Amino acid sequence: MPVQGSLSVERMCQVAVVSRAGYYRNFQEHSPVEEEMLVRSTMQQIVVEHRRRYGYRRVWKELRDRGMVVNHKRVLRLMREDNLLAVQRQQFVVTTDSNHTLEIAVNLARRMKLTGVNQLWVADITYIQVWGEFVFLAVVLDAFSRKVVGWELSRSLSSGLALRALEKAIAERQPPPGLVHHSDRGVQYACRQYVALLEKHQMVASMSRPGNPYDNARCERFMQTLKREEIYASAYRDMEHLRANLEDFIERYYNKKRLHSALGYLSPEKFEALQTGDQTVKAATVTCSFGKASTLLDLGTGTQTPSPSPDPNPLLLGTDRQIL
Repeated sequence: MPVQGSLSVERMCQVAVVSRAGYYRNFQEHSPVEEEMLVRSTMQQIVVEHRRRYGYRRVWKELRDRGMVVNHKRVLRLMREDNLLAVQRQQFVVTTDSNHTLEIAVNLARRMKLTGVNQLWVADITYIQVWGEFVFLAVVLDAFSRKVVGWELSRSLSSGLALRALEKAIAERQPPPGLVHHSDRGVQYACRQYVALLEKHQMVASMSRPGNPYDNARCERFMQTLKREEIYASAYRDMEHLRANLEDFIERYYNKKRLHSALGYLSPEKFEALQTGDQTVKAATVTCSFGKASTLLDLGTGTQTPSPSPDPNPLLLGTDRQIL
């Protein structure tokens, strides 16, 4: 924050009872050269603070949060001129092995309308190529807030990897019964040990449709962000260095600081904190369709597991009904 004498701009605005936006708008009108230098300097601070992970939209939002009135097109132009644009993404491959005979759960996630945390968790596994070998990362996200609630790193793509990530998520969140857990059809999520852990904590399993990564888009998006902003931008000495960097990125940066466009440019933890202030009881709903007939299942507050709907009555085709 710029300082005038011993007072920051923020403090001077408080004393003078004026907004920071008004101060910067007046500053731009009367001292345009100094104002542009201040904007460029502040942009550089934001980019360095976030290790070039932010594109121009998030930088623009940070500037507005600091009271600086700057057009987003101007931010893009200045970042391009100063070579401050974010590191570009690279492609990555899928690690799903769905060629098995284990039981596959119905896809409930794509039919859910979320209203709060601990209603739907999404899980996925990705690979990280370091030192000429592959290591694997399993994560569990709360779909409502996009917060990473559990993760685990391993050299082995075994069922134990996903299992440990889920155990950490359960220990961290202590979710109520009835939470829906969504994943792809990989053997790690369909194996007996994983299903048993879900059943032990009264969670409802949900799995993506075959060959459709968009069903787990929230987790896929996090993996892209992780690789673009951390993995591809860093060099690691060994496994412990990688683990420490992942912990720093996930626990102290992504969950606490990184602005998320889908959350109104709030961090996951700040978004959850705002939801915590609302004491009303919230429930997720699942809409199930059978031809032209549809059923709305209310999952309540997470104390009841939805049962499979029976075959539709032919007499109801062409009508809508609601189960309360």
